[in-house]
Amino acid sequence: MKPIRVASFATIAAMAGTLVLAGTAFAQDKKVRWKMASSFAGTLDVVGEGGPRFSKLIDAISGGNLEIKFFEPGALVPPLQVFDPVSTGSIDAAWTTPGFHAGKIPASPWFTTVPFGPGLSEFLGWLNYGGGYEIKNEIWGKFGNIGVSCNAIAPEASGWFRKEIKSVADLKGLKMRFFGLGAKVMDKLGVSTQLIAPGDIYPALELGTIDATELSFPSMDVKMGFHQVAKHYYFPGWHQMSSITELLMNLEKWKALSNQQRAQIEAGCNDTILWGMFTSDARQFKALQEVKSKGVTIHQWSPDILKAMRAAWEDVVKEESAKDVNFKKAYESYAAFRANYAVWREVGYLKE
Repeated sequence: MKPIRVASFATIAAMAGTLVLAGTAFAQDKKVRWKMASSFAGTLDVVGEGGPRFSKLIDAISGGNLEIKFFEPGALVPPLQVFDPVSTGSIDAAWTTPGFHAGKIPASPWFTTVPFGPGLSEFLGWLNYGGGYEIKNEIWGKFGNIGVSCNAIAPEASGWFRKEIKSVADLKGLKMRFFGLGAKVMDKLGVSTQLIAPGDIYPALELGTIDATELSFPSMDVKMGFHQVAKHYYFPGWHQMSSITELLMNLEKWKALSNQQRAQIEAGCNDTILWGMFTSDARQFKALQEVKSKGVTIHQWSPDILKAMRAAWEDVVKEESAKDVNFKKAYESYAAFRANYAVWREVGYLKE
């Protein structure tokens, strides 16, 4: 994926319009119509909203020459099972996250979010310039897929609990919906985790199938209604300090696009990443105020609990690296970039 360039929806659309009027470039490309399955409902705050927005943006950029139609979760395939249908070409693309492919590719969560990881700028720096994308698409390519990062969000909350968690011991035995590599950390602390699609979380929490859940940041969580069942809301989201989703595409269909059409997709994804970063951050203070008004208690994890979580994460890295060569490769690339980046981080940023 090419480095992000700052450009607004309106600017891109205007440029596209000029090109349509000016020449023959679009006329030379065969019109392409793709079906894009989604793992996220189109109304889901930022993460889901980005899908329909991206679809409309691509239409504007391409002057209607490239259509990527958004389909709600389950309309084409189950929301957590998009990888194989894209691989076989039964669907063209999917609006999803690499972390949902962990059952097939243990290394995949590295390209979504990392426990105790950096903010979006540093994380995207590794993905774009530190070798992350090269590793990812080398793996994806073996399955006939390619993924372009296509949205980014601010830090998440750590989760909703029915009861206050005062110690690591209070976590033991809980059943919790959890995502990504953070789930392996919670498993080590005695939590029984499971991955549940966003639309199925509230019923599971309400019925007692799970005792706790994490999903995202306040502006999404409050709309999901978790506060109606669980009144203890924990921060910081150590497991997802920054998160990246992707446009997953069939590799052969990607290659069949013209250079211009591929550039249009990359430009649309870059614009969506910027939109997601700014929008997700800007919505949180009002949402947090709303959460508090609903009788929810906001908690910060104690230093002792965070210390235990970090130690468990270090164990997970060692164990999973020993099991899977791609996991180890991604970890070593990520760790090397962060070690080098630290020189800049230490002098370039204020320490609050």
